[in-house]
Amino acid sequence: MNHIDTAGFYGRGAVRANELIRTALTPYRDDLVIATKVGPLPGPNGVPNEQATPDQLRGLVEADLRSLGLDRLDLVYLRVGGMTGPGGESIAERFAVLAELRAEGLIRHLGVSNVDAAQLAEARAIAPVAAVQNRHTGDMGLLAECEEASIAYVPYFPLGGGGGPLDADRLGKVAARLGATTAQVQIASLLARSSSVLAIPGTGSLDHLEENLAAHDLSLGDEDLSDLRG
Repeated sequence: MNHIDTAGFYGRGAVRANELIRTALTPYRDDLVIATKVGPLPGPNGVPNEQATPDQLRGLVEADLRSLGLDRLDLVYLRVGGMTGPGGESIAERFAVLAELRAEGLIRHLGVSNVDAAQLAEARAIAPVAAVQNRHTGDMGLLAECEEASIAYVPYFPLGGGGGPLDADRLGKVAARLGATTAQVQIASLLARSSSVLAIPGTGSLDHLEENLAAHDLSLGDEDLSDLRG
């Protein structure tokens, strides 16, 4: 495992994800990629459901650099919108700010999150896009576009978080056949969709972490994939 997905607005109580990553993993391995995202801002209730303006993005990137203890961020996504589906708004002005920060050397690669095809095209017209992070139930046409352009596709909520439960019956049938868990089958099925897919399952349990990592070695046959995809 050499890819960690985080954000400055990730946390639980007094524990902030970036500080936890820095405490646990510094000095960082040379092959470790830490991906973060900017865009959402906490509202009055503390939930990150407001959007940063273009003028606020530099400060958010600099805050991530400080909290992670880095001179340059490996991958920064512009996260668009809230918890609803993507589409509708222009992202060009905000993405151009991140492109400037990349040109300055503060960011290595750029990504976009919660976007549709038009928004991805907007971003790609400004600067290279290395990764797209959309909900795992998102547009498979966008995945195909990412494959064609050698862009990583990183499905968030890969285990059905955020109020989107997994299809337990379909997954359970394959899991029983393979002697695996439904979570392992879900992760393996995402990885089997495309070589462009990266999985980012999250957990607060060491046992579940080990279980999730073991999904990398789970081999799905044609019958399994047929059952999973209908």
